[in-house]
Parts: sequence; C-alpha cells; structure tokens
Amino acid sequence: MRVLMWHVHGSWATSFVHGPQTTLVPVTPGRDADGKGRPDTFHWPGRAVEVPPERLRHEDVDVVVLQRPRELRLAEEWLGRRPGRDVPAVYVEHDTPRRTPADIGTPEEVVPDSRHFLHDRSDIPVVHVTHFNRLFWNCGRAPVRVIEHGVVDPGYRYTADLPRAGVVINDPLRRGRVAGTDLLPDLAAAVPLDLFGMNVRDVPGRLGTAPGALRTFEDLPQARMHEELARRRVYVHPYRWTSLGLALIEAMMLGLPVVALATTEAVEAVPPEAGVLSTRVGTLADAARALAADPPRARQIGKEARAHAVERYGLPRFLRDWRRTLQEVSR
Repeated sequence: MRVLMWHVHGSWATSFVHGPQTTLVPVTPGRDADGKGRPDTFHWPGRAVEVPPERLRHEDVDVVVLQRPRELRLAEEWLGRRPGRDVPAVYVEHDTPRRTPADIGTPEEVVPDSRHFLHDRSDIPVVHVTHFNRLFWNCGRAPVRVIEHGVVDPGYRYTADLPRAGVVINDPLRRGRVAGTDLLPDLAAAVPLDLFGMNVRDVPGRLGTAPGALRTFEDLPQARMHEELARRRVYVHPYRWTSLGLALIEAMMLGLPVVALATTEAVEAVPPEAGVLSTRVGTLADAARALAADPPRARQIGKEARAHAVERYGLPRFLRDWRRTLQEVSR
C-alpha cells in the first residue's frame, strides 16, 4: 500500500511510518511546513520516501492521510485528485477544539459544541488520537473512530541521578496557559525544573524564575532528549488543554514517575500507581518535591508507569489499528 502523508507532528509521524506501508512524504525546496520531508531528529525507516510536489501526479497513491484542513487543497492540487472522492482519504484529528472570543458567534457556542470542519462530509473518516478528542469534537456526518497513540519504545533508561523534574513543551511562550507555561514558576519553586522543547531558551527570563530553578534545553534530537529526561527524578505534565502529549507517554516508557494536571486524556493515560494527578497546583508541586527527594519510591512508581504505557501505547497495537483502517478505507 502507498500512502501520502505530510510530516506535521514528528513523534506521531515517526510511529506511523514504522507501519508496513510505503509512506510518500512531500518535500519542498525550502522544507517549509507543507514539505518538511524526512526529519533529522527522528529515525524513520527507508520505506518513508520523500516526493517533490511536482512528482505526486505520477505516483500511485492508495490513501491520503490528512492532518490539517489545508491539506485537502494541497492534495487536490498536487495529486490532481480530490481526497474522499477521487482517492480514499482519512483525516487524523490530533487536537482538541480550540475557540477564542473572536471565533464564538453566540454565548452558547462553546468548546463541547465545536463543529469539525468535516462535519458535513461523509466521505472522509475522522480518526481521533484520543477518546477525549472524540468526546469534544462534533463531527456530524463524518464517520468517526479512535486510534490511540502508539509510541516507539525508547526502552527503560531511568537513572534519576539528577534530583530535578523534567517537562517537555514546544513553543511554551506562544502556547501559554494552554500548555501550562504559567504554572512553571510555582512548580520550579518546589523542585528544580528542566524544560525541553523548541523555542524554550527565553522562558526563565520571561517568567522571572530564580537562577537555576528553571533550566532550558533547546530542540535536542529525540534520542538525546530521552537520555536527558531519564536522568531526572520525575516528569511534570502541566498541560491544561491538549489531546495527549506524546512526550508524557515517552517519559512513562523511559521509567519516570508522572505528576500531571488531571485534565484532558491524562486522566486515562496515567493510572494511580503511575504517578499523581490533581487539578491543584500545590498538590502537584508537593508531589514532585516528594518524588525528587525519594529515589526508591520514584523508581518503583516509574516502573509501574512504564508497564502501563508499554501495554496501552505500544507500537504493535497502533500499527495493527492503522493497517486495518487503511485497508478498510482503500477498498
């Protein structure tokens, strides 16, 4: 099977391209958002093949995997075929609904009523990555299914030699309260915090944290980030509103205990034996401090976290689910 898929979300795409299909990945000369091609910071197998847009009309494509609304137009322009009509397609919904005051027409039009942009179409199934997504999106006539995340197992690497907490947030200043960036000073006051991700360098200065309380590690390759995370005693997940950060699952697979806001899909992903969930920031700060100070307890909780993550979010189940879905859509 030959599948067209844009490189949008690095971790999710890395899991997807490990399937048995040949994945055609658009690449533009500038490797912009519509043509990133293969990544430098993730390991992809050889069956993920870069294809320039001008060559796509000459490629055999069995299914198009869409991830952004504009890819409907791009696919039609580059393939010369309309997704859902001339070529089978699915739409992967990675995100929770996000509304701003400018988006809202009436006071009653709130997030749980958010209409998906494919609401009125029945020819393109919407595949949600979490059940929380499915719950909050109103997909109308569109066929809906859930394929939960699958993660390439980085292996148990927990050393915990640094009595600090780790957190991964890309673009924390831009994402702000959605990602819980505003909560970092209170958490860092309880336990020294190391922030990994893209565009994190200016965060300590902007948040005004004490020297050394919040350190940043900018845009590390995935393997290096895994090594560094595994040196921290505990993983902190401060997201208020998101689907489910793959870094949370990766941290659990590495063997870190988890301290997370009890919001969105985290309440399903982190069982009680794997960490502490609460909507009280003070409770999370106390839990992170206690785990950082108690390596044996942190190690035991981290082993439970890893066992759960491997069982629920292992790559084999994810790839089976996607193989079945692609086969059904392409018939």
